Amino acid sequence: MNNFHPHKAFTYMMTLDTIPSHSPAIVTKNTGEEYVLVPVINNIADMESLFTLNETGAFIWEQIDGKKSVRQIVMALTREYDIPERIAEDDVLEFIDNMREYLIIKD
Repeated sequence: MNNFHPHKAFTYMMTLDTIPSHSPAIVTKNTGEEYVLVPVINNIADMESLFTLNETGAFIWEQIDGKKSVRQIVMALTREYDIPERIAEDDVLEFIDNMREYLIIKD
């Protein structure tokens, strides 16, 4: 069985040197208890498409500033949560990949 997926063949490959940034169409709301991402379309908040982040997701989101590379974000996560670099790398890459799918993060 062939696992080739034509639509994935040309997908952008993120590396540790990629510098992600937030989409300008996203507003962040931190209530202290929740960290929510709100898409904005034509200057109107799309309340049907909210994204709520857990603590780790919120930490990664805050690290994404258009200046730090994925590698730097991985190292920050490793230090903050005292976890192995490989786990932090997997977490960061998965988070960014998921957010790119919803156009919340660009690179």
